[in-house]
Amino acid sequence: MASSIAANKAELLAIANAVATEKMIDKSIVIEALEEAIQRAARARYGAENDIRAKLDTQTGDLRLWRVVEVVENVEDYFKQVDLKQADKLQKGAVVGDFIVDPLPAVDLGRIDAQSAKQVIFQKVRDAERERQFEEFKDRTGEIITGVVKSVEFGHVVVDLGRAEGVIRRDQQIPREVVRGGDRVRALIMKVQRENRGPQILLSRAHPDFMKKLFAQEVPEIYDGVIEIKAAARDPGSRAKIGVISHDSSIDPVGACVGMKGSRVQAVVQEMQGEKIDIIPWSEDTATFIVNALQPATVSRVVIDEEEGRIEVVVPDDQLSLAIGRRGQNVRLASQLTGRGIDIMTEAESSEKRQKEFVERSEMFQQELDVDETLAQLLVAEGFSELEEVA
Repeated sequence: MASSIAANKAELLAIANAVATEKMIDKSIVIEALEEAIQRAARARYGAENDIRAKLDTQTGDLRLWRVVEVVENVEDYFKQVDLKQADKLQKGAVVGDFIVDPLPAVDLGRIDAQSAKQVIFQKVRDAERERQFEEFKDRTGEIITGVVKSVEFGHVVVDLGRAEGVIRRDQQIPREVVRGGDRVRALIMKVQRENRGPQILLSRAHPDFMKKLFAQEVPEIYDGVIEIKAAARDPGSRAKIGVISHDSSIDPVGACVGMKGSRVQAVVQEMQGEKIDIIPWSEDTATFIVNALQPATVSRVVIDEEEGRIEVVVPDDQLSLAIGRRGQNVRLASQLTGRGIDIMTEAESSEKRQKEFVERSEMFQQELDVDETLAQLLVAEGFSELEEVA
């Protein structure tokens, strides 16, 4: 791009073409950047006060330079105004108030100008490139993408996605998973946002949707929509649960997700660093679904408290620790999966709680309604719990 901008026309167009092809952006953007660079250089040459325009012919490479001047009675600004006498030389029949063109000889851009021209072009190209990246990725949220780890900075993994780069923040990684530069890695595109330094592509390996998408890749029936994953919950790197339902009665949703000898689920488990996955039949009925969700523990009964939005699950004494799971993991995942708060208690605790409620309510009726103990207990036994209900 040295001093021959004016001299070598073909070269200018060749540069524009090469940059456009390499960066995969529109050639017109590069031409515009060149024109802007030339205008800057010409202002530096003829004085920055001039209103200078440049036009590059995309076919021939011809460069036209001109300044725009206004025709006035009395010239005050010699850079942007001309009187009628001068105007007539430039354009026959020009009248006051016209804006006319004063052609300038094409400047031979020196070294300095070439440098500033280069900067303008790079800046324009960079902006266009960022815009293209954003356009390319903005509709791809929720997809799984494969990239190569570029670097790991402060625990965040920077991934090269080919024509852009994404980042897996620390909280979106699978705990204890070790990745190094050069590793190939799959992740879910969580969100794409515009930022000054280019689009931010946020990736995740810990999101429940990452697991759902992996299943869709392994299980053709999910991809085809015959089986649907209704809910998913994860404790990344440790355990996960998914609720599945089949829209075709002849296909068993759990069996299809597990695959022959567990081949399908195993492929997902490996990708998720050995995370154990419970595959659970989904059910419209909350109670049934909760019993399923608490697998592998067996449940005696489920009491749903609609008002509180909480659910009491009663389990046999020997099943309590299994139902709760290590550090409460099993009940926590079941709760995430069903979207309900779950309280787990043993038969003994449950009957104790019932007993306590029974006594409290019958005492309340005795006091509030001024009835004897037998009648109060009878009301409670009949299922009354509030004064309003009795009224």
